[in-house]
Amino acid sequence: MNKLLQKDGNPPLFYQFFRKMKLTILIVTMSILSCFSAETYSQTTKLTLNENNSTLLNILRSIEEQSEFKFFYNEKVDVNRPVSVEVNQKSIVDILDKVLANTSVKYKVIGRQIALYDKNEMEPFMSEQAGKKAAGNVKDLKGLPIPGVSVFIKGTSTGITTDSDGKFSLNIPSDAKILVFSFVGMKTQEVAIGNKASFSILMEDVTIGLGEIVAVGYGTQRKKDLTGSVAVIKTNDLRSLPVPSISDALQGRAAGVQVITSGTPGSDATFRIRGIGTINNSNPLIVIDGLPVSGGLNQLNMDDIESIQILKDASATAIYGSRGANGVVIVTTKRGTNGGQSQVNFNYAYGIQRATNTIQMLNASQFASLHNEILGNAGLAKNPAFSNPASLGAGTNWLNEFFGTAPMQNYSVSYSDSNEKTNYYISGNYFDQQGIVLNTGYKRYTFQLNTDSKITSRLKIGNSLTLNNDIKSSGNYSIRNAMLALPTQPVYRANGNYSGPIAQPIYDGDIVNPVGLARTADQATKGYNLKGSIFGELDIWNGLKFKSTFGLEANLWDSRSWSPKFQWDSSKNENSYLEQQYNKSLTWVWDNTFTYEKNLDKHHINVMAGTSAQENRYNFMNGSVQNFASDQTQQLSNGTLQPTVGGNTASWALFSYMGRMNYAFADKYLATVTVRRDGSSRFGDGNKYGTFPSASLAWRLSNEDFLKNVSFINDLKLRAGYGVTGNQEIGNYSFASALNTIKYNFNNNVVSAVVPTVMPNPFVQWEEQQQANIGFDATLFHQRIDITVDAYQKNTDKMLVPMSVPVSTGYSDIYVPSINAGKMENKGIELTVNSKNLTGKLTWNTSLNVSFNRNKVVSINDTIPMSSGSIGLNQNLALIQAGQPINFFYGFKTDGILQTQAEVDSHAVQVPGNDPNNRTSAGDIRFKDLNNDGVINDKDRTYLGNPNPTFIFALNNSFSYKGFDLSIFLQGISGNKICNANRFWSEAMDVAQNQTTETLNRWMGAGTSNTTPRAVFNDPNKNTRPSDRYIEDGSYFRIKNITLGYAIPKDIMTKVHLSFARVYVSGQNLFTFTKYKGFDPEVGPSGIDNNVYPVTRTVNIGINLGF
Repeated sequence: MNKLLQKDGNPPLFYQFFRKMKLTILIVTMSILSCFSAETYSQTTKLTLNENNSTLLNILRSIEEQSEFKFFYNEKVDVNRPVSVEVNQKSIVDILDKVLANTSVKYKVIGRQIALYDKNEMEPFMSEQAGKKAAGNVKDLKGLPIPGVSVFIKGTSTGITTDSDGKFSLNIPSDAKILVFSFVGMKTQEVAIGNKASFSILMEDVTIGLGEIVAVGYGTQRKKDLTGSVAVIKTNDLRSLPVPSISDALQGRAAGVQVITSGTPGSDATFRIRGIGTINNSNPLIVIDGLPVSGGLNQLNMDDIESIQILKDASATAIYGSRGANGVVIVTTKRGTNGGQSQVNFNYAYGIQRATNTIQMLNASQFASLHNEILGNAGLAKNPAFSNPASLGAGTNWLNEFFGTAPMQNYSVSYSDSNEKTNYYISGNYFDQQGIVLNTGYKRYTFQLNTDSKITSRLKIGNSLTLNNDIKSSGNYSIRNAMLALPTQPVYRANGNYSGPIAQPIYDGDIVNPVGLARTADQATKGYNLKGSIFGELDIWNGLKFKSTFGLEANLWDSRSWSPKFQWDSSKNENSYLEQQYNKSLTWVWDNTFTYEKNLDKHHINVMAGTSAQENRYNFMNGSVQNFASDQTQQLSNGTLQPTVGGNTASWALFSYMGRMNYAFADKYLATVTVRRDGSSRFGDGNKYGTFPSASLAWRLSNEDFLKNVSFINDLKLRAGYGVTGNQEIGNYSFASALNTIKYNFNNNVVSAVVPTVMPNPFVQWEEQQQANIGFDATLFHQRIDITVDAYQKNTDKMLVPMSVPVSTGYSDIYVPSINAGKMENKGIELTVNSKNLTGKLTWNTSLNVSFNRNKVVSINDTIPMSSGSIGLNQNLALIQAGQPINFFYGFKTDGILQTQAEVDSHAVQVPGNDPNNRTSAGDIRFKDLNNDGVINDKDRTYLGNPNPTFIFALNNSFSYKGFDLSIFLQGISGNKICNANRFWSEAMDVAQNQTTETLNRWMGAGTSNTTPRAVFNDPNKNTRPSDRYIEDGSYFRIKNITLGYAIPKDIMTKVHLSFARVYVSGQNLFTFTKYKGFDPEVGPSGIDNNVYPVTRTVNIGINLGF
């Protein structure tokens, strides 16, 4: 089988050279590498060139663009010298002979690789001569064999090259002293021969050549030529992470990108790129294999991912126009490019999950004492069952019953192959995650098929197809109710039934058995998803190409909720209940683009122009019913009570013109201009179209004469850009009136009518976002350090906010239209540093990224703030107000505990009254009278904290030694607050519900506590009102992942017919350092922890095999 493949299941070794040396174009290599023999391809491939007063560098680029040849050279080859050439349908040999005539440069064709070297250097391939024998192997720093390495005796012409396994055998004279190992693009090594006959050589790559290629939207671009802010994710860093979704794996991997994960099985992480830019939908656009999608990244198999790029600033995202305001995540899946050799990869992983933290609740004895105090302080009779609290012991730990360890398994197999005309990649994946919460889980089945075929020398076609079936299942669970269930109540009664409250609610509460509900109820969502595209690309003329792509995304999902009837003591559900819903969303996309690329002397031009059409249609229908003759007949038609039926249909369409031009002069001065004009059905006449332009410039200072002699600077580039993007995620019919059907009594007859509920706003327009970005990229100290710094300002204009509608209009004042009256601002700085600290047998690489962002709402529709952060029961914990960050927490300031009645009397009135059991009393919280009017009321509410982090940071250190690899990934955020809303209930101390152990520090008399109030029935002082009591520091620092792997030596693998094998152990969310008292500080963008499924700690073992 293939002996040139990596040990981690990624593409072949040649691909590794191209990527690491940054000499060739990654995505082009992955899509066009084929299995022609070197001799046949070099003889049959004909090229046409017409370059006048150009450079050798541009000639090499043109050849690479027209063919599958890749060039390698070192600093002794002058690629900037002037060259003119005009050939028509000539072989590569004819062209190079003509271009390199009368120069000191020679070449050698090695397959599709072409090495250029000075004639005074050693030829890359030499013949073997007689003498003493020395043998060995040559590998890169990851332990992969390197074919084609020149091995020769220093000072002589005696040499040979390594074979496809990186092995060599050479006869040397007895007086030979030093062997020299050289390969273009890698550091030359000189090794003393001595008495050794066997050699094991590790070679380190050197970054030279034509540059790595990244996806930038409707095309690709050399990374070194980027003028915008684009983050490139190293997918090799993600391969062993024990996470269910690609989105989870991206946390901390890019500066300026906040990724908020969730422990809920099957959930996707939430992205916020450079802060929150709108009060509406702030999610970035996801593009998979060129197809904008609405489904999440959790529908993909991580082993299928080839590359990930995140477009951050407007100059990068403006090509996506109205959908680029929140950033763009571009995902490219693997193609079949194994150089004519088939490859089978198998990956398996098994992990165990548990909660990162648990909350300590009162045991039965502690709760009984607290409950006696709650009733006693209110002058009420105590529960006779709690007359001797100590006798009750520990009781039931409901959180232990509710949470547990849970397994997670992942199986993945892929097959890739290619021939002269076609390459393909096929994979299958099965993922099974059981949740740490009782009876929750997620299963996913994924199939991937990608093909590329050359029809003629100028026409190629291809496809990408992802099929996915996933199942999310759960019972009727409530984490908060599991916290509040009484420890004095068992899970089961003696007869095996689930227990429930027995006594009156004042004694036993009203929490329905959370374990019983989680086990007996059945909720499931089954998804059937397709993402696919086909494309054709025609090479029309020298440098001019046309590409047409048609894509389809089909998301079909149905949900089912079954709740059986039960009676658990006093808890009763009289009728079984069934609800079902069927959903269908179909989206098609058709993109047509022309691309023209030309090199003219020192000028390089790349122009793209095209159109994009997209349409979506979504419909659903649902129904519910109660009361079944038998719970075995769970069909909607079998219920007899309260049947309901519903459904709706919605659609939208988008048509766009777009263009982009990239220009470079002498590889020093770079410019990118883009423009996109979108027309959307979501806007009314006169406002359907929006134009979104951008422009960016870059200056490569390192190519200027005044820096050429600064040896420690390898590359230095300044960037600046400005652009306008839009947001059309405002709903499908914001410009029109919403109508509802009603029934009413007219002359004793029930009649139907259609009434408007939402006032139309035909003038609604696109939200616009103007973003300016400046930055620089630096490569220093012989490519050992890479630094990227960006500073940005992102202003959202015409932000859609709710309109104030008087009731007198006849329209609803609750369901109101949106108007373009808001503004928002984000400012920030981003830093990324990558370094190669140690090279050789022991390697050590470090990646660091730090981001600072400050968010501010500039204006909204009215001077009256908008409420947000609802937790139900008409409670809103946050506001949106001009001059403040979005969704800032709002409530009362506390000032300790009122210790005596005299303090109560001297303080502002909180809750007045004559009944000491129903008014503010000693032991209650003292709230600050901020307006000094002597009364505590809503006028004393104020700013309490910002849920948006100020800093996000991550640090990754990776090590390798021989076959071992180790990575340690640290991640965290700082500067944000969390509202621990669970504490509104779990530290209320006012009814028969269990409480956290924090309440053991409650006030029980003057001087006993100045932080936790007294326990009293019904909380007469409203101690649980929203206040800074519940606002906690949300900063955390986490040991996010540690992975240790070992690649089994290749000589062992060949004996069992494997091309590679690697075993590893990985831990995710291992340790978290935080002041937050809840389950976990990752609680969602709102910063409100209210019944949130906690993030899990996972330990994983796995194996990667290649055949």
